[in-house]
Amino acid sequence: MNMNIKLDYDNEKLDVSLKKKLERLKQITSGSSDLLVNRIELSGVKAALLCCEGMLAMSMVTELILVPLTRLNEAEMMLSADELFEHIDTKMLLSVDRPKADNYGDTIRLINSGFAVLVVDGSDKALAFGVQGYSIRSVSEPTSEQNIMGAHDGFTETIRINMSLIRRRMKTPFLKLELFVRGTKSHTDICLAYMTDRVPVKLINKIKASLKDMELETILSSGYVRSFLEPKSTGIFNSSGVTERPDVLCSKLLEGRVGVIVDGTPFVIVIPKLFSESFQTMDDYNCKPYYATFIRWLKYIAFFVSLLLPGVYTAIAIHHPSSFNRSLLLMLLKAEETAPLSLITESVIVLLMYEVIREAGIRLPKAVGGAVSVVSGLIIGDSAVNAGLISTPMLTVIAISVVSGFVIPDLDHPVTVFRFLFLIAGGIWGLFGISLLGAVLVFNLCAEENYGLPLLAPISPFRRACMRDVITRTDFRKMQNGGFTVEKLKQR
Repeated sequence: MNMNIKLDYDNEKLDVSLKKKLERLKQITSGSSDLLVNRIELSGVKAALLCCEGMLAMSMVTELILVPLTRLNEAEMMLSADELFEHIDTKMLLSVDRPKADNYGDTIRLINSGFAVLVVDGSDKALAFGVQGYSIRSVSEPTSEQNIMGAHDGFTETIRINMSLIRRRMKTPFLKLELFVRGTKSHTDICLAYMTDRVPVKLINKIKASLKDMELETILSSGYVRSFLEPKSTGIFNSSGVTERPDVLCSKLLEGRVGVIVDGTPFVIVIPKLFSESFQTMDDYNCKPYYATFIRWLKYIAFFVSLLLPGVYTAIAIHHPSSFNRSLLLMLLKAEETAPLSLITESVIVLLMYEVIREAGIRLPKAVGGAVSVVSGLIIGDSAVNAGLISTPMLTVIAISVVSGFVIPDLDHPVTVFRFLFLIAGGIWGLFGISLLGAVLVFNLCAEENYGLPLLAPISPFRRACMRDVITRTDFRKMQNGGFTVEKLKQR
């Protein structure tokens, strides 16, 4: 391979000569086998139709492009290169999406995106036709955000389909879907979705500036982009959210948020995010307010139980045993007297074993992943308790904590790590250590913000008008007259 090939071709203008254009394209692509070059003569002008194998629908290319182009010769018209382009572009509707390119960077990006690109001898421009036909995953139910009464369609890996799922629900002209390309090698399509009448122009400009600062070679998932949309501070919780559900994204757009859709992933980034949204689901709005409020409080309780229960149990058992009543204390002493390890070591080992089992169940094939959980829970857990290696109360406490964490999957990562930290702090310093670490966690939450919106809003700073859907859920008759937007949350 010739290592002297010019790699900076993005802004290099197309050659006028067809021969030079094709030679340069083959040079840039290193003669890749999936670049198909179909030479043809149209009205006396030499031309070539370029496409990428496997990225377009061959039947559409034949019916919509090849057949109409060959009929130009039957008309026996003699046209120049510019006249030919003008005739095809203005008098032949070969496809709805017909972008133009005047440099090699845009031309190659269009070819690799599934467009059929027409280049002719004597012109320094290229005309593309949208006839994409590559294999895609159909719209299906999201796996990470299950619901009962809401919609059951979710985002896919194809950005155009995701844009259409949003447009189907939001037919207003105020919804703007803005496409651009990022990634010096992957040339990944990214779409900004927002309501022009709800989102401040300054916020959009800041988000665009953040995305412009990305100098990534490739973008393979939303996680590549997400870190650039969050502040550089050492925040514990994410200040941007993700969703697989079009209805959830539309509800956020109405509140003045911005959605960032990345081609190749079904997870759409929502910015900015509120901490209270981790305890909300679409099913909350499909039932009576009293039941939604009950479920929401249940999630808040589960969050604290999952985060603090192992640490509090260890701290009381080691440093404050007098807090237990006599019967419970005697039961715990009897259970722990045969355990060979200290209480804090035992609890850390049990938690680590759970994380290992969970990771194995996630990464293995589904047919084997279920068997891993059964074998681990029934055989390893039961055998460890019967052998006296692990006490029954400790195993029960860890199990309650872990199951409680399933209720709030959006906070799984910080809860998993801080469950260990609270456990260690409680085992070493008792309840004082848990209080100290809890204060650090609360201070971090209060200080965290994204693009000027505090993560704990509207609790801190407190906005009474925006509290109708945080701790409780108000009836829609009251919620419809509030104008709940990001701008109101920012008012201090």
